[in-house]
Amino acid sequence: MTLPRVASRAEPQRVIIVGGGLAGCEAAWQLAQRGFCPVLYEMRPKRTSPAHVSEHLAELVCSNSLGSQLVDRATGTLQAELQLAGSLLMRIAHEAAIPAGGALAVDRSLFAERVTETINQHPNITVIREEMQRIPTEACIIASGPLTSPALAESIAQFSGSQHLYFYDAISPIVSRESIDMDIAYFANRFGRNDDRQGDYLNCPLNQEEYDGFIAALLQAETIELRDFEREDPQFFAGCLPIEALARRGRKALAFGPMRPVGLRNPKTGTLPYAVVQLRQDNLAGELYNMVGFQTNLRWPEQRCILRLIPGLEGAEFLRLGMMHRNTFLNTPELLHPTLASRKRPDLFFAGQITGVEGYVGNIATGLVAAINLARHLQHEPAWIPPRESMLGALCHYVTHAEPKHFQPMKANYGLLPALNPPIRNKRARYQSYAQRALTAMAESLRALADPGLPSQTDLPTQTLATAMS
Repeated sequence: MTLPRVASRAEPQRVIIVGGGLAGCEAAWQLAQRGFCPVLYEMRPKRTSPAHVSEHLAELVCSNSLGSQLVDRATGTLQAELQLAGSLLMRIAHEAAIPAGGALAVDRSLFAERVTETINQHPNITVIREEMQRIPTEACIIASGPLTSPALAESIAQFSGSQHLYFYDAISPIVSRESIDMDIAYFANRFGRNDDRQGDYLNCPLNQEEYDGFIAALLQAETIELRDFEREDPQFFAGCLPIEALARRGRKALAFGPMRPVGLRNPKTGTLPYAVVQLRQDNLAGELYNMVGFQTNLRWPEQRCILRLIPGLEGAEFLRLGMMHRNTFLNTPELLHPTLASRKRPDLFFAGQITGVEGYVGNIATGLVAAINLARHLQHEPAWIPPRESMLGALCHYVTHAEPKHFQPMKANYGLLPALNPPIRNKRARYQSYAQRALTAMAESLRALADPGLPSQTDLPTQTLATAMS
């Protein structure tokens, strides 16, 4: 592979990258292209991970799909933004692509091999196959991933405060506000209490017949099989049982648990429902509603079908489905700036899934942002915050501004973006407008950077969008 021009520096400076996954490899490349000398630490193969099977960098462990590549889809918008910014891994993903309709799927082995080869061949990058057991004192990006080794995790916990580092991830589904049937759902806080912001909770009421039907479907549904290291961990799921596990404890378990109706009288009927599903407004983006206490390990197609049995959610648009898996991630709103720099140490950045960004493309994106900002910090230049109107900017803003008390990992979705003005009711037209605005904002922001590490051509948004819409 031909290497692009490397930005010149009078005195090359060493920086440390911890983790050879998607975020770490993207970060190493971006820094190297700006004339720095990244030292990339990857513990494999000396210390293995229970989720990896090869020694290659940037190994995809769960799926070979990077999501939709249609620009008027949230992941496609983010992919296009990364192409604008000169992402190495997005370029290699297209080189290793295999037919998958509108999705960007890759040959996993070929993708990892090409990333590994490109990183190893870069004249500025040194790869060290050793475990980094503590946060380095040098300028650094931590991109150690969801299975961060115990020693490094302990070092991060000591640095950040153990209460700000999580190891087990139980994610509830998120529904778009406009897809909830407001003829059925109603706003109410328990007992009319005002200790929560008024309007934060939407309630979907169920009568006994509806509740019994929901429980019956839940008990018959197929769950996602846990990996061995998750299934064998006695702490996994402790304190955050999935709804299907609660249902197996007895028919009324959910009605006395997350679906208890106490204090939630329906103002439309004046009656107390048999059970209630509560949805909490995301305090940052008013278009997102989280299903309270509904963490689940059901397979995603079954989640959609079963959750749409709930009155008021028959036409629900799920912007994120529930999942439960072992994960290491920070309480990012408490710890990081939107630049992904630590609030406590300006030359320490975090990137990848440890920041609370979900999805392959999101991980690549955070590696790019962290690298650009570490380079700018070391060059005494102003930090770069991607525009809020872009998908990349919206993700960075979300994970660093969400309410810390309820923070959960998030993937790219249009619900994170600022609302259009005027609003557009047609969903396809709305998504196209989101994409057009996002790419235009990103192109303008990158032009303003005047960064020698960025591609010289910045008129890609119109071309990309026109191609995607044709």
